[in-house]
Amino acid sequence: MRRMRIVIGGGTGFLGVALAETYAEEGHDVRVLTRQLKPGESRHDPGTGVPGVTRVGWRPDGRAGSATDIVNGADAVINLAGANLGDSRWSPQRKAVLHDSRILPTRTLAAAITESAARPPVFISASGVGYYRAGSEPLTESSPAGTDFLAELCKEWEREALRAESAATRVVPIRSGVVLERSGGVLPRMMTPFRFFVGGSLGSGRQYLSWIHRIDWIEMIRWIIDTPSVNGAVNTTAPAPVTNREFARALGRAMHRPSLMPAPAFALRLILGEMAEPLTLTSLRVIPQCALSHGFHFRYPEIDLAFRGIFGD
Repeated sequence: MRRMRIVIGGGTGFLGVALAETYAEEGHDVRVLTRQLKPGESRHDPGTGVPGVTRVGWRPDGRAGSATDIVNGADAVINLAGANLGDSRWSPQRKAVLHDSRILPTRTLAAAITESAARPPVFISASGVGYYRAGSEPLTESSPAGTDFLAELCKEWEREALRAESAATRVVPIRSGVVLERSGGVLPRMMTPFRFFVGGSLGSGRQYLSWIHRIDWIEMIRWIIDTPSVNGAVNTTAPAPVTNREFARALGRAMHRPSLMPAPAFALRLILGEMAEPLTLTSLRVIPQCALSHGFHFRYPEIDLAFRGIFGD
């Protein structure tokens, strides 16, 4: 197996750590970009929680800066940087944080790749299923974009990434659904009401939820890197999206809890404000058409199977 150099921006989060660990355990050279070190400074220490990963300092301010030297000659650059959408209500100030934490790092990496003497062959950059126009019909990579705040953010996010596209570098925006794993992400918060026997669907329960097991998400990133024919946006979701009611029932079965206490839409809007719609009430039935047409194999294609993997039943 050829040893690769993988550069990850946003590599200290729920997805980045797991991805970095996977590559490091196979002996690859993994560089995780961090603002905790001076630009260009590197440290071989367990600060990421992943042995074998090198932390490298950068300043994601929209300019290439020292990131050019870091990405030069890399086999793949993966951009996962961005503040968590659900950490707090979407005030104007919070929206600015959500915007800048995505756009500026992406702009920095795209500029760094463009200025590199040896451009990386692939740039994978995060996006989300919030890109799409909501509805109950199946959505593929060619479906139209939405017009709300989250959709506009995803569109701008992808435009910034595509600045790096050239004959030498293919750019793959990944439109991720809800990534499921017991150790992090949104699932632990979803589990909390079920632990107290008050779990249930959100709103009407009829809205579709597009999800993916973290193992399949990691394997899809690796597959994109290893498959030169994959270019352009890729839906990183499982092939069987479910309604919110079906999801709640599956989670209840996995946790051996009832799913009888729905959360009314008005209450969610009262508690969450503007973000209630895109994060809990909007229906997005996203299909990973690109992955399916290229023969990608999902280990966890259905929600009950995914929960059996997560909960060990």
